[in-house]
Amino acid sequence: MASNKIQFRSIHELKDPSLNGKLALKEFQNEIPVEEFLDDSNKEGTSRRDFLKILGFSTAAVTLAACEAPVIKTIPYVVKPHDIIPGIPNFYASSYFDGFDFSSVLVKTREGRPIRIDPNPAAGSLGTTNARAQASVLSLYDNDKVKYPALNGEEQKDSFDKVDDFVLKGLAESQAGGKKIVVLSHSFPSPTFKKLFGDFKTKYPSAELITYDAIPYAAALDAAQEVFGQRALPVYDLTGTQLVVSFQADFLGDYNGSSLETSYAAARKPGPEMLRHIQVESNLSLTGANADSRYRLKPSAVFKTLVEVYNGLNGGTSDKVATEIVKELQAKGDKAVVLADGSKAAYVLAHLINQKLGSKAFTGKANFLKEYDNARFNEFLSWLNGGQVGVLITNNINPIYSHAKGEALKAA
Repeated sequence: MASNKIQFRSIHELKDPSLNGKLALKEFQNEIPVEEFLDDSNKEGTSRRDFLKILGFSTAAVTLAACEAPVIKTIPYVVKPHDIIPGIPNFYASSYFDGFDFSSVLVKTREGRPIRIDPNPAAGSLGTTNARAQASVLSLYDNDKVKYPALNGEEQKDSFDKVDDFVLKGLAESQAGGKKIVVLSHSFPSPTFKKLFGDFKTKYPSAELITYDAIPYAAALDAAQEVFGQRALPVYDLTGTQLVVSFQADFLGDYNGSSLETSYAAARKPGPEMLRHIQVESNLSLTGANADSRYRLKPSAVFKTLVEVYNGLNGGTSDKVATEIVKELQAKGDKAVVLADGSKAAYVLAHLINQKLGSKAFTGKANFLKEYDNARFNEFLSWLNGGQVGVLITNNINPIYSHAKGEALKAA
């Protein structure tokens, strides 16, 4: 994909984009006196000795000419900050969250400029990063970032007043007309954000907060609500586990709001208690590629096998694959765990199997990073279709593009 981004190597090049061209013209300021090295008797041809002589001289001349560069004067600190030592990096503990990925991170800076993002080991299972989180530092140096607010497509470079007046007028008219003010945001499990919206709702009582995630975890959240009585994702730790059976769950990728690759790697160390991995799936995944035993089945057959495993632990089963899995699960007991992905029913069965085994991989902790509720979002759509929404404020999402009912949402 083509990019129109321009990368500058110095502040001088930023101020004068033609600097590179000017320097290129000055690369060889004087003509190289090649003729002086040629023997007068060999005007029409050059001997091997003269050729090597010219080659050696020209190489040295090019090297010396290429060393020329503009003089950049560095202004030292008048009063140097105590926490900044030129050449010595500083590290700051922070967090990264973009509505999908979350991680506790350490940000490496040099003279106040963030240059690298690393996992924070003090954060435990949440102190991990992926390629997207590590690459996010580049967004801090993005020249295409919006620099001013826009109203009806026109940038307001002078002040924010026009935008503020437009928004406040719309909020006041909606409140006076008895219509709802909807704030539509991705999952945002921040106490500060919740408090800010509470203050907003105090001023505008008709305000409603609706959560929408382009990649929803609704099935997993609904299953947790049914089994555990809490709408949150359960937290797993595979460190002491000796058997993991996965049904379509790509738990080494984006699964359950976080990745289990760290504890998985710790449990896979060779030895008598090394983790054994069984994967039952229809498409090859990153997790399936690392499995010890992989059963390739149709999507419908994967769920049927999960049902048979549940039946086998609670009575009996005639399914061959399920019978083999049940034997291994019973042999490992609380050191085994079953993970599933897909429908709500698949998650519920996995939770019930783990409760039956007394699996120690289930830590009892809850992950509140995902909040999407499909029933709540459908209620919001009914408000739109009924003309009950006066103002819609979206925060970093585009459901018209990513939702299955995007066209209906656009029309409403």
